Amino acid sequence: MDTTDGALEADAQLDQQAINEQNTRRRRDGAKSTQLVKGGIDIQDVRVDGTSDDDPGEESPLLSHGNGNDTQSKDRKQSRSWEIDDYSHLPWYRRPTIFWMLGPFLLMTLAFGGSVTPKINLVLDLVCRQYISERQLADPSFHLLPVDFHNGGNNDQCRIPEVQSRVAIFTLWGSLLAGCFSAITSPKLGALSDRYGRKPILIFTSIGTICAEIITIFAATYPERFPVDFLLVGFAIDGLFGSFIVAMAIANSYASDCTPPATRNIAFGYFHACLFSGLAIGPIAAGYLVKWTGQIVVVFYILLGVHTFFVLFIAFAVPESLSKKRQLASREKHAQEQVKLGSASDWMWWGRQVNLLEPLKILWPTGRHASPALRWNLIVLAAVDTIAFGVAMGSMTLVLIYTNYQFGWKTFESSRFMSIVNSSRVFCLMVVLPLITRLVRGKADTKRKNTGSDNFDLAVIRVAILFDTLGYLGYTLARQESPFILSGVVAAIGGIGSPTLQSAMTKHVPADQTGQLLGASGLLHALARVVAPTVFSAIYSATVGKFSQTVFVCLSSTFGLAFVISWFIRPHVYLDPGDMDDDDEE
Repeated sequence: MDTTDGALEADAQLDQQAINEQNTRRRRDGAKSTQLVKGGIDIQDVRVDGTSDDDPGEESPLLSHGNGNDTQSKDRKQSRSWEIDDYSHLPWYRRPTIFWMLGPFLLMTLAFGGSVTPKINLVLDLVCRQYISERQLADPSFHLLPVDFHNGGNNDQCRIPEVQSRVAIFTLWGSLLAGCFSAITSPKLGALSDRYGRKPILIFTSIGTICAEIITIFAATYPERFPVDFLLVGFAIDGLFGSFIVAMAIANSYASDCTPPATRNIAFGYFHACLFSGLAIGPIAAGYLVKWTGQIVVVFYILLGVHTFFVLFIAFAVPESLSKKRQLASREKHAQEQVKLGSASDWMWWGRQVNLLEPLKILWPTGRHASPALRWNLIVLAAVDTIAFGVAMGSMTLVLIYTNYQFGWKTFESSRFMSIVNSSRVFCLMVVLPLITRLVRGKADTKRKNTGSDNFDLAVIRVAILFDTLGYLGYTLARQESPFILSGVVAAIGGIGSPTLQSAMTKHVPADQTGQLLGASGLLHALARVVAPTVFSAIYSATVGKFSQTVFVCLSSTFGLAFVISWFIRPHVYLDPGDMDDDDEE
């Protein structure tokens, strides 16, 4: 009995030392930790190696793997996944929060949204000019009015199936280039953000966007010297730097660093609201600029200034959400993993570096505690998210091309349509989703531990995809402008699904793998950016002038498939990080 008591006393002393170290590094929870010591240490919380479940790690928010005797300890450790204790001693203006990121991110989305319609019309004018030149060289008797680049895109002679088909093929090649390069860089940039912070990756991505805008300005200003194919270089550079896909993923990672799991869908919803605010306000603002000035190139000069300001603001004003301690811990963990995988001289190591699908292994976690239900959920969530994103990317430009052909919409009318649809989407994200979340879940409990996606998450995902399906079905049936716009508003309700899907995915992995997970999601988005526009543009190119609504039949069917798949997601499945540590030790 004396020997047992002595061993317990020694273990308790070791636990006391660990908790004291925790108090030194984390002043914020010092009082709670002291109270926990006064209450004693449960023998079941002490491991054989002399450590306890209260030992702090660099990522100490993680769930305990004990038998549940100390719920308060588990809740406290889980809350660390979003509390940034390393910044508690700093003034408010140096502490990371999503509100630092929302402002500049909104500006970036305004630029992104403002460029969509003018760029499509610029491509249309350049392709039409090339088509007329080729026909006149082949047949001197062929006559069409020359393309005017200073009339705001009002070139009615370009509303012919031949030009429409060429525009669809060109946008297809642009999506292929941007998507292929983005598929290579997105997961690597997402993983790098876990090790070196979110800000450097955001700045790197924006530099690529700035280069692409400069190329667009040259093509719009000097169409005689820079043909339409010159724009493909801009698509390639944009994809090589990660494009908007990486920017969105890193913004969501920033939000994950600052937000508890219970309200993460709302935080993601704010960023998606910024995106669709940009898609709502940007096009109409660009439309008025083109209408007042009569020149599309003015829009691209303004967009270049906005992206430059975004880079400067992120670099000098926005606080980093990942502390140096967490960055160093992630680098050390990565270095240990690389040692296990092999050296750079090993040909298998090089094979893993060039393997495009290697980052997707995070969707298939291994180990004793990585259950089949967990892997199944991650795969299904990623599939639904990729399908939804692929349909959105595959239809964005096609809707504008189709409305130009079907209704004769120019830059102003197309911008007005996008503003109406995306304003409805923003309302759903900023008002409807937070209101429903508050009514169902009540006030956010920051100490509540992560239990994976719940039934509320799954209900929001399924309802959102259903409305998307109905909206695209409306596009198929609409033959007048008003029903077409109404269908866009119905589809806009489905906008609440994307942030909920992203939030649900992050609830399945530990906090230090959020960037890696969203980077893998960015890889899938990039692949969807290649496959979806390729397929849907080819369908539209082959059917325009015959049954032009064929592409919308395919789009609504794809959303219907995502709706069916969403019913296979299981609630309350997650990976316990404490159990992952045990697997590593074994």
